[in-house]
Amino acid sequence: MSTSGFSLFLGLLQLVGFLLPLRTYAIRKDIGFLEERICRTTVQGRYLISDDEGNVCNALSLDSRTRCCPLKGEKFSCHGCNILSQCCSSYEFCVSCCLNPTRTLLEKVVKIKMAKPATAGTYRTVFDFCAGRCRHSSESVVHENAYHSKFHHCFSLTSNASGANLTQVETRLLGIDVIVGRQGDSCDDVCKSRGQLCVMNKLSLLNQCDVMQRYMTCKGSCLASAGADQPAEVADDAPRDLYPGACLYSRTQSMLSCDGSHQYTRRLCPCA
Repeated sequence: MSTSGFSLFLGLLQLVGFLLPLRTYAIRKDIGFLEERICRTTVQGRYLISDDEGNVCNALSLDSRTRCCPLKGEKFSCHGCNILSQCCSSYEFCVSCCLNPTRTLLEKVVKIKMAKPATAGTYRTVFDFCAGRCRHSSESVVHENAYHSKFHHCFSLTSNASGANLTQVETRLLGIDVIVGRQGDSCDDVCKSRGQLCVMNKLSLLNQCDVMQRYMTCKGSCLASAGADQPAEVADDAPRDLYPGACLYSRTQSMLSCDGSHQYTRRLCPCA
């Protein structure tokens, strides 16, 4: 091919390229297949499962591919739960009830530590919080190796471990002698030994972790419980499952009593 012929050929190629520009094909990033969501689920129960969408189902009906419960029945079900105390008789329904965004907010959950030590991490998601909070734990402590109530799976957001206004408490305790009793004694016994009486309506002021920690060692632990012997500190010689050295506050204020006692606790008593 002569030089002039080759130049003509290149010119034709450029003309074709101008009229029919080459296209670069690519997959559009804004269009794609919808990813099938994989649910997180509880694993504690033998028969029931709760997924992170707030559904509860029979373990056998769980979708084998998505690990989600079938979309039927009530979402965020509180079946078998006491809404006032935020405690349930079933772990799975406790998780389901807790997941309701009207009850548990992510912005509050992520600020709560998963354990007592200062180095403990915080919950990443509401499901992490609910699944962890609803389990049997030190916050379900009840004496005599038995639960005081069938509602022992609790998801209460508040921990009682901080926030009490000590100045206000001290003001309301003017004229009251706050006494740490002997192991096994009721507050009636403690106050009577001093020639005083237990002041029933002041027990709620002492039923706070930061107040107890001013009068007792608590050994770094302050746990929610349910018993007429609280507020109290567990004796060092108590069985390990009763958390020796820990302080206990009652989750149920109506249970506070001057005459309550337990063989393994020392009560914190308001006497006058």
